[in-house]
Amino acid sequence: MTSESSQATGFAGRIAGQYPLAATYHTAALQADMSRITPLVSELVAAGTGLALTGDPSTTVIDRAEWVERNLASFKHLVEPATRKLAESRDTLQMANVERLVERESSALLGVLSRRVLGQYELVLPTGEEGDSVVYVGPNLLKMERAHQFRPSEFRFWVALHELTHRAQFTGIPWLRGYFRGLVEELVEASGPEPGRLGSIVGEVIERRRRGDPLIDERGIFGLVATPTQTEIVDRVQSLMTVLEGHGHVVMDRIGAENLKSQDRMSRILKNRRRDKRTAAFFRITGLEMKMNQYAKGERFIKAVEKEAGWSTVNLAFRGASSLPTLGEIDNPTSWLSRVA
Repeated sequence: MTSESSQATGFAGRIAGQYPLAATYHTAALQADMSRITPLVSELVAAGTGLALTGDPSTTVIDRAEWVERNLASFKHLVEPATRKLAESRDTLQMANVERLVERESSALLGVLSRRVLGQYELVLPTGEEGDSVVYVGPNLLKMERAHQFRPSEFRFWVALHELTHRAQFTGIPWLRGYFRGLVEELVEASGPEPGRLGSIVGEVIERRRRGDPLIDERGIFGLVATPTQTEIVDRVQSLMTVLEGHGHVVMDRIGAENLKSQDRMSRILKNRRRDKRTAAFFRITGLEMKMNQYAKGERFIKAVEKEAGWSTVNLAFRGASSLPTLGEIDNPTSWLSRVA
């Protein structure tokens, strides 16, 4: 890790903070628990989704600072082909300055998120290799199950359900991993400045104010400065993630209802946590409001399609990239059914 990366990670770690119980025997007990729960839940997810899965993912309990460090490293590898191409066409010193700025800002954002995230399925490992790994953020699991008096065995099972449903999606749908990485590379390659773009932003802000629209929409600051090409790619990323999150939550709640007595209470509390008004401004500015809305929109879409045409029709969304719903079709499932089903 470079000295700049170490500084960025240290900065994020200070924002992330500590949780006292994370430095006790509770973390080792949590690691043993999650190593036992993960393969059991994986079998249930395979049966519930109908997606064929092979093997078991590696399972690791980490702290907040390590979650930040792993995500920074993974993202750097994920966009490396595109950033290398950009570096070849620009001043090296300028690119280095931009990379340092982006890394520091990303670290700050990840530091805030590291206090909330419970687990993550890793598509790309910090080494840059293809991943099949599930990590759980120990301090946050321990803190949340105590704050809300969740049964540890049920809460841990329930968190595993969410991450292993994402594993089922990216492992059981052969084309999905490559499609996602392709979108990320497209977005980075399209991120070069457009001549005269800064001046046109002023006019757009004035027009938004005239219409009474929010100056910063759910895409955050990026949505304000994005070029039309970038916006089109972001829309494809958003539609993909909305479907995956919606599909994941329907599967998670359904399997949870069959196996967990406290499913309804845990689901209700987690959904209220995502709608926490105290963080609304932060999410809008950074564009993470888009992520928060994905859960609700995606869940509504999946349930509407299932009600109209059955679960087998839901899986048609994963037949290929052309079968994925657009953002407009997510808001209007009937139009997607007419096109695909």
